Amino acid sequence: MTSKIKVDNINKVSDDSNIIKKCGTTTTIGSGASNPIVVDGSAITLGRCGGTVALASGATQTGFGRTGTVDWQTGSIKTATFTAANGEGYFANTSGGAFTMNLPAGSAGSIVSVVDYTNTFQTNGLTITPNGSQKIGGVASSAGLSTEGQSVTFVYVDDTEGWKNVQDSTSNAVGETFMVATGGTITTSGNFKIHSFTGPGTFCVSSLATNPASNKVDYVVVGGGGAGGDAGDRGSGGGGAGGYRESPGTTTCYTASPLGSSPAVALPVAVAGYPVTIGAGGASRTSPNIGNNGSNSVFAGTTTITSTGGGGGGGESPPGAQKDGQPGGSGGGGGKASSPDGTGGSGNTPPVSPSQGKNGGAGGGGQDASASGGGGGGASAVGGTGSSCNSGNGGNGVTSGITGSNVARAGGGAGANGPGTPGCGGTGGGGDGGGFPSPTAGAGTVNTGGGGGGSANNNGGGAGGSGIIVIRYKFQ
Repeated sequence: MTSKIKVDNINKVSDDSNIIKKCGTTTTIGSGASNPIVVDGSAITLGRCGGTVALASGATQTGFGRTGTVDWQTGSIKTATFTAANGEGYFANTSGGAFTMNLPAGSAGSIVSVVDYTNTFQTNGLTITPNGSQKIGGVASSAGLSTEGQSVTFVYVDDTEGWKNVQDSTSNAVGETFMVATGGTITTSGNFKIHSFTGPGTFCVSSLATNPASNKVDYVVVGGGGAGGDAGDRGSGGGGAGGYRESPGTTTCYTASPLGSSPAVALPVAVAGYPVTIGAGGASRTSPNIGNNGSNSVFAGTTTITSTGGGGGGGESPPGAQKDGQPGGSGGGGGKASSPDGTGGSGNTPPVSPSQGKNGGAGGGGQDASASGGGGGGASAVGGTGSSCNSGNGGNGVTSGITGSNVARAGGGAGANGPGTPGCGGTGGGGDGGGFPSPTAGAGTVNTGGGGGGSANNNGGGAGGSGIIVIRYKFQ
């Protein structure tokens, strides 16, 4: 005969608390603040609310824990920067703009997933940022998801490789590296580096970004401004601004000038050195003659970008040919004439699209001492026309935020006056015109490509301002 012990409850001697308690179909082992085991007809519960169930040292478990999947958070679609939690998957809606998913502090076995909820990663990307100094794919840097419909799963392996992308529906996601380059004066604006060249040099790319979209550079290239003309009896033209050319801004990370529109494009680069030439401004010239043209600025990238020097301002006639402004990036203003008046020089010479500059204004006012010179053309406006009262103002330049600050460049120089008011240089470095009571012409501002002002009474036209080249790209 088999022996049996039949009891409903087993209690402790010391305090009469339950060790094993039988109540209907439920049996409870343990009591109070201890970790009970509850066995009923359909479930076994280990531990108490707020407690911990732990394996003993050296013990193993099967049938418990995560199996390489995540719990998808379908009730919380992400539309702005957030911090992920281990064991969760997220749906990222970037239709309203790009944002960031911050990874949690990883330990071996941590897992996080994310998917492009609205198929807009190609337009508004999702940035994946590791915690602190931890890595993604062995690189201590953020990764970018920029493919339509992309979904990825990251598992934290160890501190050497950090988070590894173990599943990707479209392309591999690793910590992104960025372009490295030298040359010119280097400044930063947010995530972008700016190389400003005010003299000859080389833009040297030593390494490229892992994301091909980051291997492009934006640029501003401005030629040297033309010098103002000279007149023995007032009336010379202002110098034209140096040609102005700009890309549109590859990531809309700054406000480009109106000349940075289509069909201008950012330039792709490779590991190479790209020579840079900065155009000098036209030198001041005396005697009743035309001003000197400015020199070209050249960025010899994968596509060579050349901005032509500005045209010199017209002088006094006779002799006849000296009265007309000269062609260039922007044209020089026309000078005093016996008859007919001096014409303004043509801008955008040679022609490019978008136009690199405007025409100079004509001289005017007749053949006596009351005649005045026309203003030199600027990047955005033609030079003003001279009259018997006032000389023409210089044409205005354009403004770009490529350096992180809005700067105007490529303004035309003003013409010299008759008995009225001397003209004013165009915004963007154009020099003021000479005349009475101040016969000295203003020079174009250096490194803006501004044209020089026209002179009066053989005082010499104002020199043109030197050009500049600015290059910008993403570095982090």
